[in-house]
Amino acid sequence: MATFWKRWGPRRVTRVRTVLAAAVIALLAAACSATSNGGGNSSGSGSLAGQTITVAMHYPSPPASMLEKFTKETGIKVRWVQIGFSDLQTKIAAAATSNAYFADATDVDWSEVGEYAKTHWFVPLNKYFSASDQADFPQVNAFKVNGQMIGVPFDSSFVVTTVNTKDFAKAGIKQMPRTISQLETDLQALKRSGMANPLNEFLAATPGLSQCWYQMAAAFGGSIVNSSFSPEFTSPSSAGYKALAWMIEQYKNANVPPGDIDNIDYTSFNSEMAQGRTAVTLCDYSGNVASVYNIPSTSKVVGQVSYLQTPGLTGPGPVMANPDGIGIPAAAQHKAAAAKFLQWFTDTENQAIWAGLNGPSGTIAAFPLPARISSLELLAKSDVAKTAEVSQLITLLKHSEPIIASKAPAGYVSFYNATTTAIHDAAAGTISVSQAVSTIASAANQLRSASS
Repeated sequence: MATFWKRWGPRRVTRVRTVLAAAVIALLAAACSATSNGGGNSSGSGSLAGQTITVAMHYPSPPASMLEKFTKETGIKVRWVQIGFSDLQTKIAAAATSNAYFADATDVDWSEVGEYAKTHWFVPLNKYFSASDQADFPQVNAFKVNGQMIGVPFDSSFVVTTVNTKDFAKAGIKQMPRTISQLETDLQALKRSGMANPLNEFLAATPGLSQCWYQMAAAFGGSIVNSSFSPEFTSPSSAGYKALAWMIEQYKNANVPPGDIDNIDYTSFNSEMAQGRTAVTLCDYSGNVASVYNIPSTSKVVGQVSYLQTPGLTGPGPVMANPDGIGIPAAAQHKAAAAKFLQWFTDTENQAIWAGLNGPSGTIAAFPLPARISSLELLAKSDVAKTAEVSQLITLLKHSEPIIASKAPAGYVSFYNATTTAIHDAAAGTISVSQAVSTIASAANQLRSASS
C-alpha cells in the first residue's frame, strides 16, 4: 500500500503513481457492497467562511478548479503545500513537540498512528464521521486506536505480487504459482527460457524493503512482532527468519538482478519489470498494472502483467494493506474548517473524481484506489470502467490486512531504519542473516521497552 512502507515504507519514498485504470476499480467495486452518506454535506459552513486553511501533504494538490469549488461551497480557502514524505514527517513531529502551528490538515501515516494516539498530536475525528460513514472505508481500522479515529484514509492500497504472463507462457508455465515452492520452480523455468534474473526484489535500505519483509513473513505463515511488539522472528524456524533468509537467498542465487541491491521500489518497477527484464515482482503495489506497466511511453510489457496474491507456504498468503491517511494536528488554528475539508476531500463523489471519474482533468497524480467502497461503486457504474484486472483485485482486497496487527509504537522509525539497513547489508553480504535478525530484534526490543 502505501504505499512504514508508505511514508516509512515504499510508497512515500518515491511515490509516482498515476491514476488506476477504472477497469480495475470496477472489479473491486463489484466485490463490495456498502452505503454511505458520502462524508457529509459541505454546505452550511456559516462562520467558517473567510477562513484559510493550510493543508500540508506529500501528495499533489487536487485540481485548482476543485479547490475553487470547495471554496465556493463553504467559503473556506485552501492553501495546499506539497512536501516530500520524509521532510513532512520531520515537520509534523517538530511542530507537535513544540505545540506550534504547522498546518490545519496533514498526513497521518499508518505507522505513526500508535505514536499519535499516545502523544495526542492529532485530533480524534470520530465526531466528524459517523459509524456508518466509517464503515464505507474498508481500511479505516489502520487509523484507529482504542476506537479513536486518529486519521481518515484518503486512498486504499495494498501490497501484491505481479507476474508477466507472456514470459510465463514462454517458459511453459501453465498455472500461476500459489505456493513459494511453486514460485521457486517457476523461477528456474524462467531462467531456462532465457531470462537471466526473473525475480524483481528491490533491496535498497528504504521503507519498501522492510514492508516487503513483512509481506513475505506473512506469506511464510507468521508475523514480525506480536501485539506487544516483541519480535517473533528470532528463531530459525520462525516465519520472519525464514522469509528474510529466503529473500537474501534469491539475490545470492542470481534470481534477482544484481542492480536491485541498490534499487528502491519504484525504480525497480520501472527499470526492471516494466522493461521486461524480470517476470515476477514481489511486494508490488495495487494499481501498478495500470499506472506503470500498461503505459506505452515508458513500458515494454503493456498488456502482459497481471496481479497475483503473494504465494505462501501452502497457498496464497495474506495481503498487506498500506493506505494513506489525513488528519488534523492538535495545534491546528482552524479545526472546524479543516474537518469540513476532510469531509469534502474524502466525499464519495470526490474520491471517485480523484481516481478519474470525470477524466484526467479531475484526477490527483499518484492516486491509487478510492478510500470508499461507495466511490468504487460509483466508478463501476460510470463510462470510465471498461475492462479489467477485476477478479484479481477483488480477491486481494478481500484478503487485505494491516501490516502490523498492533499499532506501531512511538519511535517506530528507529525500528524501520534498523530493519532496512540490516536486510540490505545481509543481501550485500556484509553481515549474515543471523546477524541481521539479531540487529533487528535488538531494535524491536528497545522500541518495546521505550514504549512500555
